[in-house]
Amino acid sequence: GFAPGAAVGMLGIDLHSRRRNRLNGHIRDVWENGFSVSVEHSYGNCPQYIQLRALKQVPLKAVAERPPVQRLTALDDAAIATIRGADTFFVASYVDLEGAQPHRSVDVSHRGGQTGFVRVDGDVLTIPDFAGNLFFNTLGNFQLNPKAGLLFVDFQTGELLQVAGTVTLVLEGPEIAAFQGAERLWQVRVEQVVRRPAALRSRWAFQGWSPNSLMTGDWQQTAARLQADALRDQWRPLRVTRIEDESDGIRSFYFGPADGAGLPAFKAGQHLPLRLALEGHTPPVIRTYSLSSAPSDGCFRISVKRDGLASAYLHDQVKVGDLLEARAPQGRFVVDPQERRPLVLLGAGIGVTPMLSMLREVIYEGKRVRVGRATWFIQSARRLVDLAFREEVDTLIAKAGDQLTVIRVLSQPETSARVGEDFHLTGRIDLGLLKALLPFDDFDFYVCGPAAFTQEIYDGLRGMHIRDERIHAETFGPSSLKRSGDSQAIAFEQPPAATEAVPVVFERSAKEARWRPGGGSLLELAESRGLNPEFSCRVGSCGTCKTRLVSGQVHYPVPPAERPAADHVLICCAVPASGPLVLDL
Repeated sequence: GFAPGAAVGMLGIDLHSRRRNRLNGHIRDVWENGFSVSVEHSYGNCPQYIQLRALKQVPLKAVAERPPVQRLTALDDAAIATIRGADTFFVASYVDLEGAQPHRSVDVSHRGGQTGFVRVDGDVLTIPDFAGNLFFNTLGNFQLNPKAGLLFVDFQTGELLQVAGTVTLVLEGPEIAAFQGAERLWQVRVEQVVRRPAALRSRWAFQGWSPNSLMTGDWQQTAARLQADALRDQWRPLRVTRIEDESDGIRSFYFGPADGAGLPAFKAGQHLPLRLALEGHTPPVIRTYSLSSAPSDGCFRISVKRDGLASAYLHDQVKVGDLLEARAPQGRFVVDPQERRPLVLLGAGIGVTPMLSMLREVIYEGKRVRVGRATWFIQSARRLVDLAFREEVDTLIAKAGDQLTVIRVLSQPETSARVGEDFHLTGRIDLGLLKALLPFDDFDFYVCGPAAFTQEIYDGLRGMHIRDERIHAETFGPSSLKRSGDSQAIAFEQPPAATEAVPVVFERSAKEARWRPGGGSLLELAESRGLNPEFSCRVGSCGTCKTRLVSGQVHYPVPPAERPAADHVLICCAVPASGPLVLDL
């Protein structure tokens, strides 16, 4: 009870300034109008997830004039409405510590997010846990003693809703991956509910969202993402919501879902497969375009250079409101935004698109967890009018501060282009430039551009003894990167190619063919039997041709950049290793 010697946890919070301080200890004395506390621990907390609210005092009604306190064993409709409408709550936890001086330690903390960030399923509350101070006071207590007391405040009426129950920690699962900003979940099975109408004399007027809260998702978005993930292998309609010109020859297309499901989660650097119904082309043309938006942006954006049949169609024919077919993003050319190793992003021409996706996500993640990653963003183009995303990158520079260094290189700048303002250097991205710009450090390099550029940078970095695993590269065009792996790196183990004829069964179409050495890829074999498997690159870099392997083994004469799981095969660049070979085609 509330008596001398009882353990107590307290939280002082100023919603107008986002300042807060936590303390715990034991009650020293109690008198008619107050009490004193012997403080055991006290520290200030960061201002994350605290929404701005202005304080207003109102006369406190006498106890006899207030509606009675209500005690429940389950959530009623009013309690559910309060919780679902909340963007803030407070949580109490405690542990009984053993040792030379056994005692109870109590903690009170604040939690915030977007409206409805606490999900209600019957009498179970599910709460996303976002990046915090890494002390884990609350979750640590739950690990030892899974009991929680939650307080929801109605800031307009002064009503308090107290909820107590048993906690379950959820450390992994699809909902965590789908809920933007969530690092784990915890659930409370409600056992007691107390409602105290007009309990406070204070009222607070909402004045603004915490920037950290706006970087998180909500349960509606999470459900839509999970629904979309279940449709990853299907062609789905996406609606063009916006079109913008980024440079003289590059145009961006923004997409949203058009079938009621959400957008699937993706990783920065992946590409979006599109299926385009072009006049005079049967079957439809499939192309993959790197996403230039980040996973945290809430939309798909591709940025397309006017070059080739499909790209010209997008530039000339596609309008806002049109529907295009797409599958979930694919690819292993991705950045880990939580990695702390310094990062170098090198983009030549249209190769800047996946680099921009990576840059946006790295900056977002640095802001979210308050630990920035040192990043060099080096972009090249022929002329200033060809240099895409200038204003967007300038905005990212302002957001990232000292975390980001941007270098713009033009090979043939206009006479009107200003060195030091519009761009930094004349020439091209090469090893000499990197040596001059980068301090000595252990970097992760990401390279994208024309095949010759990417191969040259890769070979140069390897010549400087940069480890192969530190160099991530993607080319556009008909060729793929030729790697020289480290001697200590794990080789790509695979069975040898067949040296004699192998029967190949295309199970779904009930067709069979016989592959012979020198007879080309499995894709070419399928096409020779009148099949039209989906493909885009023919070099194993896009993953479009991925096909389920029913039985048998395959060999890749040139190991693909996009290696599928063991039960799938990239038929555009694979040949049989042993037979009979059965493919789900």
